[in-house]
Amino acid sequence: MKIGGFQEFSLIDYPGKLCAIVFTQGCNFRCPYCHNSDLVEPEKFGKTMPEKNALSFLEKRKGKLDAVSITGGEPTLQKDLVDFIRKVKEMGFLVKLDTNGSDPEKVDFLVKEKLIDYVSMDVKSPPEKYKKVSGSDIDIEKIKRTLEIIKESGLDYEFRTTLVKGQIVEEDIKKLGEFVKGSKNYVLQKFVPRNTLDPEFESRESYKEEKFREFKSIMEKYVDNCKVRV
Repeated sequence: MKIGGFQEFSLIDYPGKLCAIVFTQGCNFRCPYCHNSDLVEPEKFGKTMPEKNALSFLEKRKGKLDAVSITGGEPTLQKDLVDFIRKVKEMGFLVKLDTNGSDPEKVDFLVKEKLIDYVSMDVKSPPEKYKKVSGSDIDIEKIKRTLEIIKESGLDYEFRTTLVKGQIVEEDIKKLGEFVKGSKNYVLQKFVPRNTLDPEFESRESYKEEKFREFKSIMEKYVDNCKVRV
């Protein structure tokens, strides 16, 4: 595992649980608003943390932490992700996976093998905007497939979209609703214009709270539960 960062303790990353966070190095998307460029662009990669160090820390925290959240970057790019998760599960931890949904086969395997307990998937935009917003040549059918796998998994999950003003506009919200229709949990995330992958996005504005309330009202027609995360 290429571990580009490690947070020993979090109260917010795994809902209702105390967790550690593993940040993997490398991503196949180039979302211009991303603020983790040191985990996305190879020329900015820092020194990695040996996997054994992360596992050693977790071994000492058994009974004190509930879970491990694996994020990135994009964790499903890691060739040894499955082996790493197995080791974490053997210690008795719950595992949360953050993913961009580009590898439905890997997500499906993790679900069927009962290696993950919670999934958080970024839904970048309505389908017709996906390549532009993600900065990648992603096959949208893979994204759709991952959405369905997660919805049918029986696991706790959330889908989430970061709302960048001018990139995701009001007319896109209904399209997003149709895209994730029937989902249990959906999160509208506030864009924070700092340290962005594309420096131009640092001058972009965030939507105001009033607009978020309007968007939330729209999304509630399509999903069981919608909340705003700022």
